[in-house]
This record gives sequence, structure tokens and C-alpha cells, in this order.
Amino acid sequence: MSVYLYRWGKFAFRRKWIVLPVWLLIIVILGGLGVGLKKPVKDDFNMPNLPSARATEILDKQFPGLSAQFKFDAVTGTYVVGAPAGQKLTDPANHAALTALVQKLNNLDIVDHAKPLADPIEASTQMNCLTGDRTGSDFVSRCSAAPLNVLSKDIPDSVAVIQVPFAIAKFADVTDADRTLAYDIAGDARSAGLTVEMSGTIAQKQMQSSGSAEMIGYAVAFIVMMIAFGALIAAFVPIFTGIIGVGSASALIMAGTSIANIPAFTTVLASMIGIALSIDYALFIVSRYKHELAVQDSPEEAAGTAIGTAGSAVVFAGMTVIVALCGLSIVGVSFLTWMGLGGALAAFFAIMVALTLLPALMGAFGRFLFKPKLPLVAKHDPEDENSVTNGMRIGRLIGRAPAVTLVLAVVVLGLLALPATKLTLGLPGEDAQPKTTTIRKAYDLRTEGFGEGSNGILTVVADLTNVDPKQRQAAVTELHDKLASYPGMDYVTSAQTNAVIKSDQGTAGSGGSATNDYANSTGALLKAVPTSGPNNKATQDLVKHARDAESAFKARYGMEYGITGTTAIYADVSNALLGKIVPYMSIVALAAFLLLVLVFRSILVPLTAALGFLLSMAATFGATVLIFQEGKLGLIKETHPLVSFLPIVLIGLVFGLAMDYQVFLVTRMREEYMHGRTPKDAVVVGYHHGARVVTSAAIIMISVFAGFLMESDVTAKSMGFALAAGVLFDAFLVRMVLIPSLLVLLGKWAWWLPKWLDRILPDIDVEGSKLRELQRQNKRVDEEPVPVG
Repeated sequence: MSVYLYRWGKFAFRRKWIVLPVWLLIIVILGGLGVGLKKPVKDDFNMPNLPSARATEILDKQFPGLSAQFKFDAVTGTYVVGAPAGQKLTDPANHAALTALVQKLNNLDIVDHAKPLADPIEASTQMNCLTGDRTGSDFVSRCSAAPLNVLSKDIPDSVAVIQVPFAIAKFADVTDADRTLAYDIAGDARSAGLTVEMSGTIAQKQMQSSGSAEMIGYAVAFIVMMIAFGALIAAFVPIFTGIIGVGSASALIMAGTSIANIPAFTTVLASMIGIALSIDYALFIVSRYKHELAVQDSPEEAAGTAIGTAGSAVVFAGMTVIVALCGLSIVGVSFLTWMGLGGALAAFFAIMVALTLLPALMGAFGRFLFKPKLPLVAKHDPEDENSVTNGMRIGRLIGRAPAVTLVLAVVVLGLLALPATKLTLGLPGEDAQPKTTTIRKAYDLRTEGFGEGSNGILTVVADLTNVDPKQRQAAVTELHDKLASYPGMDYVTSAQTNAVIKSDQGTAGSGGSATNDYANSTGALLKAVPTSGPNNKATQDLVKHARDAESAFKARYGMEYGITGTTAIYADVSNALLGKIVPYMSIVALAAFLLLVLVFRSILVPLTAALGFLLSMAATFGATVLIFQEGKLGLIKETHPLVSFLPIVLIGLVFGLAMDYQVFLVTRMREEYMHGRTPKDAVVVGYHHGARVVTSAAIIMISVFAGFLMESDVTAKSMGFALAAGVLFDAFLVRMVLIPSLLVLLGKWAWWLPKWLDRILPDIDVEGSKLRELQRQNKRVDEEPVPVG
């Protein structure tokens, strides 16, 4: 491979005025496709075979049409209305303002007019919830589902909820104009003194990066590379290739939205990966090019050698990232598959710009790439083997006391990993929105009026088909009482049967009827409200216990039931993703292990690389739990469970990056060993050459990922922190301390490969032995005297 890349590097360097215009054409085409074909992105967390899907099947069978509200692409909307401080909504002026709001909603074009909305106060009155004794189990069961907070312990009747059926078919069809119209319709009510906030998908906006993270990443990368190269132009070139790589990948992702449902976070993840990898790979190759300029006869030869050696490492480093991210499709979840493919696409373009665009830019600048030189920074060449750098000093220290450095690295990583035992997962709900958004304000106002659990109501649907008609009411009553008896349950509404709902479609959960005809009903519907929020572990445990009780009801009555709703679905998704971590990691680790065996022609080097990764992952999870679940260091104001897909995405991405650093650092060690150095000296010299590049690359990566802490979205915050922590621990503790320590301790056995395996493995020549032989042959030919006569 090194020979082919060497020849290509020389060609691109020499024919730069062909390669550069071709890249310009590619960018124009991709940009045009992205802008012209772009469609709205959407988050779809649907997964096959979830327990909540069974509840949806019962709903479809017994209550046709009601299951549509539980689809992720459904357009839902809830208005939460609060009275002025110290007042009630039942006060005449407030009631008038509320009634006017309901009338305006009934006349709104984007609202489904099949069934007019009811005034919350009038609906509660019809349910006999605003008069008489407000105590007793009958009142709680009947009136807990009232649209007015008649059960409030503070100020009753001060908060109301209006569920609005919007006529827009899918979430992807909601426009900014629709959101503005839906929010502004309550303007008069707000002017009258009411607080009106809006939640549901009608109020959600597509996730978009503010761009601050990217700008921070580019700024830090520029500073790091000025220090690394000691020259302005050389520092700018990797930034330029990074912009081209990210732009190309993003354009293709935007074009892909025209044919597929691509989740919103795909573009964020692709930006994270694309910026970091594009800059890192360019940094690696330019560093080698700078060294080769001092030892080669011409800039063209130096460029070819840099692409042939460092470029080979880039190819396999990038392939590990691509393998890890494409492996997300193994999980079998569509949104993870698309996120992985988007990240892999960004990694692919990072490789392509490093191998094709970068040598052409080297040709365009020639030796001027490293001018003008910066004072002080450019005083010494860190690639000079005669200069004693910090990398050389640390390498020698590890070489003298490898056992001590190994133990220290393991102990530090182990301590950081301890909080990981408290890991809790969930999907980003309305409580994860910034406090300034109307969605979060609606969540808090609803919590104030009805309790936090009202934001994640459980829908319990029972199939009574196989139940004796005479026992149906008893079975449903027992189910109601069983659910209500759980310590974590706030209340359970009285049941409604499909005999009633079919005659009055859409009133499910609105209080029920005193004349439910169980004998003629084959389905029953209850609403159960936990005391804790949707993403709380206590709520997830409550769902599990309620489902576990089904077997007893089936044995006694023949009744089956399912539990769905946002809370149940989120818990199902979290549990399913948690169960996928081990098989995913196993498959990806095996694929990467085989790839690294090819690169290093060793068994122990890839094995130690994988084991070191496990330690860095444990430490990363521990640190992330500490910050985002326990709120340590004050980086976030409110604690939340980690987003469900974070562990798998984190494992996939950081594994790829970890193997990047493994390739960057250890290929140079292998190169030195293959060229005759002792195992210990090879580690020290390889560390001297590779540590600066890995350090610079890691600092850039950490800066890019940490920049996402400035985003308002909690998912982007937690993902950015976890990725930054993962790179920090893996680069500086595992790759630059633990792995070199192990290589010194293993000695020549680190490079051992069974002879039978050595014979069948293809020789990809990452260390460039064949390239050096080709260069020696070319030099002998050039030096031979030309015959005279």
C-alpha cells in the first residue's frame, strides 16, 4: 500500500492544478445537491419488538385510531394554562380569557375540527369535579383525569391542560410558520394575565448546531498547529482540509434527507467527527512531510514519502473509525444506523481530503508551506532525533520504569470508573429542554399543577376478548386497584371500555362513564400517573413491575394488557439499547482486532489496544455520570439520565479514535523496530516522533467535542463531554502511558506473530519497508553514470 500511496502523493503534488480544480468541482456539485435536495430531518426512536409495541397492537385492535398519538412522527400539542399568582382559572375574568383561547383554537386552520375542543372548566364541571366533597377514592379515580388541577394541594383550579389534535400529518411537515401560529394564538390570553405555554411535537424545533462548537474547534486547532509547525500557512492548511471534509459530508447528508428519514443528531455527530478527523489526519501527514523535507532530495519526493508512510497509517486509522461507526447498524435501530453512517461518511471524507487534496496543497505551496516561521515556536525541529523533546523525556521515563507507569495509569482509570455503576439511561424528554423554551415552561407548569408524573402518563390498555363477560368488570377493577397500589403511583383514572369510546371517539381518559357496559366490551383503557418524571428510574421500575403482574391476571381471568405512552416507550428504548452494548462492542472489537493484526502483524499489540480501550471507556462513563447525573463540578444546572444512545455511539466513535492514536503512535514504533532498533529503543524513538502528533490531535479533538458543551441541547452537551473525556483518557492515559509501558515490558514478544499466520496474512507494509527499498533502487539508478558513445 505504501508504494501505491507514495506514487499517488507524488502525482497529486506534481499535478496540483488538475487535482485542485477537480476538488472545487466536487464541492460545487455536492453543495448544490445538498441545498437543492434538503428536506426536514426528524428523530424517530421507534424500535421493533418493544414491549410497548404490544400495547399498541391491542390499541389498534380494541380502540382503532388511538394508537396514532404514540407514534414518534405524530404531531401532538398541549397547551398548559396557569392563572395569575394567587388566583384561580375559575375566577370570572380568567375563565373568560380561557374560554376565548379555546374558541380561537377551535377556529385555527391547522387544528383538526372533527371534534371541537372543550373548555377545561366546563369539562371538569361535567365530570362533577368542581363542586361538592373533593375527598375520597371515588373522587380521585374519577377526577384525576380532569383537565383542571382539581387535585392540587396548593391552589386548586389554578392550572389547566388543553390537548389539541392538530391536522398536520407528520412532524416532518410542521413548518416554522405553523409553530409560530400555534404559539401566538394564545397572545390575547397572555395579555389577559394568563400564563400559556405549549408542549408536544408542534412546539419542537429541529436540532441545529449553533456553530460555536465548530468555531472553538477550528480556533484551538489553529493555535495547536501553529505551535506544532511553527508556521502560519502550515497551520492553516489542515483547517482548510477540515472545512472541505466536513462540508462535503454534510452536503451529502442533507441530500440524503430527500430519500430517507435521517435523525437530526446525525449532522451534529458528523460535524464532531469530520472536523476532528480531517484536521487530525492532515496534521499527521503534514508533520511527516515536514520531517521528510529535511531528508529527501525534493519537496515532491518528501510529499510522496509522507503520503506513503503517514498516509498508510491514516487509511487504516480511518478504516477503524468507519468500521466502528458502520457497526452501529448491527444494533438494528434505524436512527443509530443513520447516525453511524453519517459519522462514517465524515470519516471517509476526512481520509479522502488527507490523501488527495492535501498533497495537491503541498504542491501548490512547496517549501513555502512552512513560512513565514513564527519566532520561538519554530526554533527547534521536534522531528530531529538529536533534539531532546518532552516526548523523548517521557518515552525514556516509561522505558526506565514501565511497571510503575502501567500501575499508575490503571489505578487512575479505575478510580474514575467507579461512578459508572450508577449509570441511568433515558431519552431526551421535555424536562431536558432549556428553561427558556416554552416546552420546558409547560413541563414545569404542568408539574406544579398536576405533579411531575403527569408529564409522562402511562396508557394501560386491556384486551378482554378471552375474559368471561361476567368477570370483565371485576378483572378491570382489580387491575385498576393493583396499579394504584404501587408505591410509585400517584393515581389511576377510572377505566373506560371500548363500548363507550366507540360511541364517543376521542374521549379516552377524560373521566369515563358511569354506565360502562363491560358485558359488551372487549377492551378497557386506563391512565396511570406515576409520582416521578418520565425519565426517572423509579418510573421505569414502576413500568416493569406493572408489566410483570400481567401473568397473574392472564392466569386468573384470561386478560392480557399492555402499557404504552411516552414514558413506557422511552424506558423500552433505553433497556433495549442497554442490552445491545455488549454484542455491539464484541462485533466491532473483533473486526478492529483483525484489522489491527493486519497493520501491526502482531497478536498482542491489538489485544492490548482493545483492553486499554475498555479501561478508558469505564473511566469515561464514570466521569460522565459524575457530571450529568450527580451534578458534580457545576458544569450543568440540572441533572438528567444519560441519553439512551450515548453509550453505543460513544463506544463506536471513541473506539475508532482510540485505534487512530494506536496506529499513529505504534506504527512509528514498529517502523523503528523493523529497521533494526531494540524493542525498548523502538518504543522510545517512536514515542519521540509520535507523541507530539498524538498530543496535538487529542487536544484538537477534545476542544472540538468540549465546544458542544456550549450548546443549549442537553443531548449535545452530554455527548460532547463524554467524547471529550473519552479522548482525554484514552489518548493521554491509555495510548501514551499504558500501551508504551506494556510494549516495553513485553519486549520482542509484542511483535510476535505465529509463522502460519504470517504466511497467510497479506503484507500491507504500513511501515513503508517496500517504499524505502523502491527509493533506494531509484537513487541507485539516478546515480549510475551514463555510458558515453
